[in-house]
Amino acid sequence: MSPEPNDDDLRQEVARLADEVARLNGHRYVRIHNNVARLMMFQFLRGLMLGLGTAVGATALVSVAVLVLSQIEFIPILGDLATALIKEIKVEVTE
Repeated sequence: MSPEPNDDDLRQEVARLADEVARLNGHRYVRIHNNVARLMMFQFLRGLMLGLGTAVGATALVSVAVLVLSQIEFIPILGDLATALIKEIKVEVTE
């Protein structure tokens, strides 16, 4: 059988747990989530950055894909489609 922990060991463990909980409660992430207004502002800014990053990333990805597809001329359907897309984009930009 394993030896039973004595009261001093249990008190020390509880004191260490209390110290850890106090340290975690002082962490920045927990402090932000303790205040509803601050949490809402944080989530709002996070959503704005997520939307902006998604839009910029999608724009970059589509422009690279169109440029790569426009260089493919040995496949007539894709090459013509990409060329038409580039012409359409250039027409909209110049207007």
